[in-house]
Amino acid sequence: MTNNSKANNNSTHPPTSSQKGYDIIGDIHGCGHALESLLCTMGYTKRQGIYQHPERQAIFVGDVVDRGPHIREALAIVYDMVSAGHAQMVMGNHEYNVYCHATPHPQRNAYLREHNPHNDRLVAETFEQFANHPNDLKEYLAWISELPLFLDMGHFKVVHACWDHFYIREYLKRFNTHCISPEIILESAEPDSFVGMMVDRLLRGTDIRLPDNYVIRSRDGFERKFFRAKFWADDPVTYGDVVFQPDPLPAELFERVLNEEEKMRLTMYPEDEVPVFFGHYWLQGRPKPIKHNVCCLDYSAVKYDRLAAYRLDNESQLNPEKFSWVYVDPPEN
Repeated sequence: MTNNSKANNNSTHPPTSSQKGYDIIGDIHGCGHALESLLCTMGYTKRQGIYQHPERQAIFVGDVVDRGPHIREALAIVYDMVSAGHAQMVMGNHEYNVYCHATPHPQRNAYLREHNPHNDRLVAETFEQFANHPNDLKEYLAWISELPLFLDMGHFKVVHACWDHFYIREYLKRFNTHCISPEIILESAEPDSFVGMMVDRLLRGTDIRLPDNYVIRSRDGFERKFFRAKFWADDPVTYGDVVFQPDPLPAELFERVLNEEEKMRLTMYPEDEVPVFFGHYWLQGRPKPIKHNVCCLDYSAVKYDRLAAYRLDNESQLNPEKFSWVYVDPPEN
């Protein structure tokens, strides 16, 4: 592991005089080789062991860990870039899960995240790949525990899953920082606390519970009793207006009318806001903006689709031609 100081690792880095833009990169999930390929495609070169660009800075939307074959390599690349000021990163729900899974609760005989078959499975690859590197994992966990939850860069915003104006304003008011901390993570372990609800919203998004006995069976083998919902829907009426996830909603539910309680769970992203970038939602196909100011960059890299980035300069309207991506090849048998 590169021996870089973590001082100021997680602060917002203003552009230098030579910097002309940002490259916002989607969920990596341990696809470390694809990350190297994408960075090289975008003109980043390795100097003194760290990927960097003479005129641009990378921003990672989170979920570097879990699932993929090269988690240690991916984390090393991102960590070193952030440490040296060549990148920034917001926390993803998988970084949060890994930290909480590894961290004992100081007042209870338990961990911050319950150890059960479901939770164990989500983080299994990360802990397996660090089994012989415990000191590296310890240092990465300390870094993760102080990551930004969101970035407001003035002319654009970055969050892992959902930009919620209310929670972000209240968080800034209470803590005067956009970063998390071990103390704040401890508070978030109480799911009904403000921080617990806020972290869940920003890192996992808005969800709506399925009615009756409906379930969604996902491609990764999980059964879910809720579905992920858009945070940018305009005047939604039905489930079909807000559903946003890779696993199909039961067809008969698309026209089901949202009730008032379900509408209250939704949040909105106004048309006149600056562009917002996020990951989390397992899209597929050719990358493109969702709206003129809404962009998801998770294109299912670890499912052998694309690792994608948006190359932002000063535009206020997102341009479909400004995406860059590499395909992620399945392993050879």
